[in-house]
Amino acid sequence: MSPTTAEVNIQYRPMLESDFPAAHALSQAVHWRHRPEDWQLLHRLGGGFVAQCDGSVIGTALWWPHGDDHASLGMVIVSPQSQGRGVGRELMNRLLEAIGERNTLLHATPAGQPLYERLGFEVIGKIHQHQGIVASRVPVAPPPGTRLRAAEAGDAAKLAELASRAAGMSRTQVVSELLRIAEGVVIADDNGNPVGFGILRSFGQGDIIGPVVAPDAEHARALLSHLAATRTGSFVRIDMSDEHGLDALLSELGLAHVDTPIAMVRGEAPKVDPGIHQFAIASQAFF
Repeated sequence: MSPTTAEVNIQYRPMLESDFPAAHALSQAVHWRHRPEDWQLLHRLGGGFVAQCDGSVIGTALWWPHGDDHASLGMVIVSPQSQGRGVGRELMNRLLEAIGERNTLLHATPAGQPLYERLGFEVIGKIHQHQGIVASRVPVAPPPGTRLRAAEAGDAAKLAELASRAAGMSRTQVVSELLRIAEGVVIADDNGNPVGFGILRSFGQGDIIGPVVAPDAEHARALLSHLAATRTGSFVRIDMSDEHGLDALLSELGLAHVDTPIAMVRGEAPKVDPGIHQFAIASQAFF
């Protein structure tokens, strides 16, 4: 069957900064909360492609390198009027070609999961999205022998190391960029050495907490409650990993469970360090 005129007119090319307004409009059309500034951060950390038809952007797809061995992809959006024309699959093909042999992670919606499975992705877990207006609550005290303090410029290398061990892949670029634009809190031992940390930044209709990296739920509870307390009365979102053990705290904070995207991988899943855990991710896109 020969392609239709509309399909012939679809062009695919790398995303440019000049595409941000159109990309933002696409995300709004599918009810995603990303701001123009969120698109700028996503593109700054990675790259990707747009689909264009008759001069209008009708699709986007981005990917992010995490060292030489891993990558993630996301922001695969096709305008409602252009869905069902193979645009999403073609964008995915171009992403996977750019990513190459890296083990590749993504978070799938139920609608997108069948396509990703056909492209070789397998389910490895879930992410639990919580959000709401933060309720007033006394922050949880850190465990004995530790204290909370603001992240400092000199912490960047250590925090990136902790995050990389917890995620099983390089987080140096992500952590460095987030510390530059966001608020970071460190939980440190008696010698001042970081044993965990959390980051809060503006996102969507409010703020997002993540990553939260800690040796156990007790340390993570202190980090999360402290960060949330700085936004009492405001809208906050947090994307939690499986088996995080913080449901009671999230409920007390007013952060309701609203969605459960599927975590998938093409290749091998990251090998995490069992001594440190990523309780909350930085983003469903760049993990």
